Amino acid sequence: MDKTQTTRTTLIKKRISSKRVWLTAWMITAVFILSNSATPLYVYWQQEINFSNSTLTLIFASYIAGLLLTLLFAGQLSDRYGRKPVLFPGITAAIMACVLFANAHSVLALLAARFLSGIAVGVIVSAGMASVADVGGTKLKQTASLAASVSMVLGAGLGPLLSGILTSVLLRPVVPLFLIQAVFLISACFVVWTLPQRNTDLHDQNKWNLHWPGVPSANRLHLALGIAAFAPGITATSFVLSLGPSLLSKLLHVTSPLVAGTTACVMFLTATGIQFVLNKLPVRTIFIVSMTATILSMAGLVAAVALSSAMCFFMAAIFAGMGQGLGQLGGLTLIGVHVPEHRRAEANAVLNLGGYIPAALLPVCTGFLIDSKGLVSGTTGFAFILTVLVISAFFFVLRQAV
Repeated sequence: MDKTQTTRTTLIKKRISSKRVWLTAWMITAVFILSNSATPLYVYWQQEINFSNSTLTLIFASYIAGLLLTLLFAGQLSDRYGRKPVLFPGITAAIMACVLFANAHSVLALLAARFLSGIAVGVIVSAGMASVADVGGTKLKQTASLAASVSMVLGAGLGPLLSGILTSVLLRPVVPLFLIQAVFLISACFVVWTLPQRNTDLHDQNKWNLHWPGVPSANRLHLALGIAAFAPGITATSFVLSLGPSLLSKLLHVTSPLVAGTTACVMFLTATGIQFVLNKLPVRTIFIVSMTATILSMAGLVAAVALSSAMCFFMAAIFAGMGQGLGQLGGLTLIGVHVPEHRRAEANAVLNLGGYIPAALLPVCTGFLIDSKGLVSGTTGFAFILTVLVISAFFFVLRQAV
């Protein structure tokens, strides 16, 4: 009876710990709901403020700029001073972004709001994801990696859906949308408040200073493999988020914000679901499936513009979600299993730097190409370049033993 009781107590503790992991992951979901909620509104703002596709991609790029700038130091500060001192300012930046979005009447306001959103996301993908891993501890590494990855893509999908619904049913959806977002973010502050204090008395503290993000030499291959799969996938989803609404309205003649929001939502819900289905597979297999899905996404994108098919675009978005979700899961799993705790947030920053740099550059360049050569040529060029990069990454992963 004593042995049975002990086993039962252990299972109960494990379930409580698992619930704690998923509760902590809510702060990631809340910030990522904000990160993509502007997607269905881009066409609305283009009509209200009157700006071009190249300006649209610059607005998206301002988000990436804020994110990349934050990734340079947020992970290091989090590993050095603890998670809370970094997370609270990050979520405050997200709330400020809500205020700017709700009162945006110029391109400058949108640029500032997207920049602050990027800062918040940079904080959450480094310090926030590391916090989830901290709560999981050594016994729940796999659960923590899954929770961190799923919460990101789930929030990224719910944001456009919420935005699309409100845009369809309200004449002026912007203020109600970002008021709801602010409530979510305030609830995330309470989650941060409940995080346990970490011991920041690490070795060599007196010699510590800010530096270019990196990982121990023993973990560089783990990060390179994660970036090889994650970067193409997130670049594909970035195209759908930044230029997808314009492609739907101008080339495919689908003008409903709800369609754009639903497409983005389904893309990220696919990214969420595929992780639950395949998370038990070996990491190498996860990477291979991720990159295969990204290649299929590019094929669907080319077919969409060649055939003027909304369905092909929808399928391209689904495959893009699969590519990002699995690439992200594999990368976070390698970090959670192999990277020491005191370098974990910095490692998360490196993974996201490697992913978001091409996710910013390629769609922005494509936006300018579309303005000069047209949607068909610009989209086809983007798909060709990304496919070449994915195939190169595919052979790199195949040569390695994960």
